[in-house]
Formats: sequence, structure tokens, C-alpha cells
Amino acid sequence: MESDGLRDAPLGRLLVVAGHLVAQRWNRRLAEEYGLTQAGLATLMTLDRYGALTHRAVADRCFVRPATLTGIVDTLERDGLVTRHRDGTDRRAVRLAITAAGRDRIAPVAALIHSGAPLTSVDADPGRAAVIREFLLEVIGSGTREDCPDTPATPAAPDTPATPDGSGGPC
Repeated sequence: MESDGLRDAPLGRLLVVAGHLVAQRWNRRLAEEYGLTQAGLATLMTLDRYGALTHRAVADRCFVRPATLTGIVDTLERDGLVTRHRDGTDRRAVRLAITAAGRDRIAPVAALIHSGAPLTSVDADPGRAAVIREFLLEVIGSGTREDCPDTPATPAAPDTPATPDGSGGPC
């Protein structure tokens, strides 16, 4: 890919292009090697980390709308990776839980994510990586609900996978 035309581009443009390319590569790898989408992976990792949660709580932690999560969960449930159950205290609410097969499916991906293997020479250097991390966290945190009407009001925990639905955008 030719990047010379981007050498003088504003940081925002570089961020969008980089995010788009990384998402494409990651989606392709998830699909080919693990049979998952970003959205499915984020849902499974959220349930693995927090245990059974309501549909709305999972949507909030995965930065998607509950309606968007429905299709994701339909696929995961069909594949035997999650279960749906009515909440015992509020029959209107549905609780989602990861299955043993779901845990097995994400185990190699989680190991890859937590391996700390650098993607570039920049993140191989802890000092440079810290600057980039701070920049990205500031960009992520600078959006408002008005800027991004599709972003849930409750942000995910700092180490929860971000924007798993691949919707793009700055928020």
C-alpha cells in the first residue's frame, strides 16, 4: 500500500485510514483463523470477563446499540457460543452467558491479544507506545454523545475491546 500521499495528511485523516486498515486486517484474520467477527469476539470476551449480563449491559460495554447486538447474539447462539435466558428478577430483561464452546473459541484469540506482540516498531518501543496510547485514549474520550449518536452513554471498561461492530467513525 502506498502511503507517500499521506505523509503530510492531518493526524485525524491518518487515524481514520490507519483504523480502517487495521480493522480490515483484523476482521479478515478473525474470520479466517477463528470463525469470528470483531463484534462476536467483543461480545464473547465481555461475557467471559464479566459473566452473565443483560443484553443492554453487553451492548453498552461493546459500544453498540441493543438492536445491533441482537443479530450478533443470534449468530453466536446459533453457533453454540452463547445462551439467552430471561432474567430471574426482571422477566422483561434477557441475560446472556458465554458457553464452554464460546470460551474455547476465544481462548487462542485472547492469548494472541494479550501476548504483547508488537504490531510495528513504534509499539515495540515502550516510550513511543505510551505516547501513542495516550493520544488514542484522548481521541476516544474526546467524543460526545451529540457527536456520535450511535455511541451508548455508558463506556466500556478500559481494557474491553473497543468499537467491535466495525462501524468506524471517531467515537
